[in-house]
Amino acid sequence: MQKNQKKAYICGLAAVCLWSTVATAFKLSLRHLGPEPLLFYASLTSVFVLLLILTIQGRIGELSGLTLKEARFSLLLGGLNPFLYYLVLIRAYDLLRAQEAQAINYTWAITMSLLAIPLLGQRLRGLQFVAIGLGYLGALIISTRGNLLGFEMESPLGFALAMGSTVIWALFWIFGVKDAMDPTLRLLLNFCCGAVYTGAWAILSGISLIPNAPGLLGAIYLGVFEMGVTFVLWMSALRLSRTTAQVSNLIYLAPFLSLFIIHFLLGETIHAATLAGLGFILAGTLTQKFADAQAMT
Repeated sequence: MQKNQKKAYICGLAAVCLWSTVATAFKLSLRHLGPEPLLFYASLTSVFVLLLILTIQGRIGELSGLTLKEARFSLLLGGLNPFLYYLVLIRAYDLLRAQEAQAINYTWAITMSLLAIPLLGQRLRGLQFVAIGLGYLGALIISTRGNLLGFEMESPLGFALAMGSTVIWALFWIFGVKDAMDPTLRLLLNFCCGAVYTGAWAILSGISLIPNAPGLLGAIYLGVFEMGVTFVLWMSALRLSRTTAQVSNLIYLAPFLSLFIIHFLLGETIHAATLAGLGFILAGTLTQKFADAQAMT
């Protein structure tokens, strides 16, 4: 048991460290490639990575056992993630500083609690109101750089896109809450659909999908470490851990590691408002987690 827990921490920390590089990878890749081709090649890369993982695990034959109903569900989920979610998120990164986009993105858990009211019939409790207030206050502090009274944003569209991406991500998880398919198989189907959707969207919009070398390398990196291997590492950590909480709490290291990498690789000065806003967002997320635990007892 102790050996498995050690493996769980190793897998969890590896996933967190890799996810911490993603904001920087988005910004660097966007210098060479537009959102559509970046997402297209990242999705294709993820498909090949997940196929390779299933092959190594000796599970590639499970694809032939999928039913039409299971495959059809991915037409919906693949439209939400990766297609809409990453297309909106990447455009947000294109308009905002990396530190702002990545911090605002952490409000997705709070957004999900709001959407669960009409979609899952759940009710908000006292602590959840506090969580929502803390999370969205943090997002406003970041987007206005602490100037809440002036309420001036450098990129209102970028802020709207970053917040919109949290809605799409939350919808993806809510619609998939009753999905019994193996997560790796489902993710593979989602990315297959997402690559097709992205390619079709680019062609219909007259956007060239021809990449240059630096942009393609960035897309491959994102496909491997944001959308492919890292997901499997995280799922392995959760499976090996004695309790989910022992590993899931590691995720709170990611935004701070990400800011460190953003500062040294992108040269962004980390604003005090970003740190303050991120603190509010994480406080809101932890409050939400505590409220959920109370509701289950």
